[in-house]
Amino acid sequence: MPLRPVRLRLSSIAVAAALGVALAGCSGTGFISNRTLGYDIPDDAVAQIRPGVSRDLVEIVLGTPQTQSTFSQETAWYYIETKVTETAFGLQTVQERTVLAVYFGSNNRVVDKAVYTLEDGQVVAIEQRRTASFGEDQGFIEAILQSI
Repeated sequence: MPLRPVRLRLSSIAVAAALGVALAGCSGTGFISNRTLGYDIPDDAVAQIRPGVSRDLVEIVLGTPQTQSTFSQETAWYYIETKVTETAFGLQTVQERTVLAVYFGSNNRVVDKAVYTLEDGQVVAIEQRRTASFGEDQGFIEAILQSI
């Protein structure tokens, strides 16, 4: 009879130790990770982009842009760097965002550059209402009467 309580105590100690080791893996840097999404924009690369530099040199230094704008005669290339903190459960929190905008003139040379941060951004409210399409407002009786 005395062997059973000893085995029970040893098994409960082993379970507690295994649980402690498993929970220790969730602490510190294992639970939260810092990541960079998009481009990693180094400061020395930004310093190389000056007015008058060709489009080819910008592409060599920074790579292809993430997005482009061609609304006017000037073309703009955008490089976006977002630093986030991500938990083990997939929840992301944006810590820092940098947008490098390079503006080109009609001669494919850099006219200007701008660096925007998270504080420069504006929250855009997305409108949830919809525009009704033709016939959507009519009821069943109205649709029948209109077809006569």
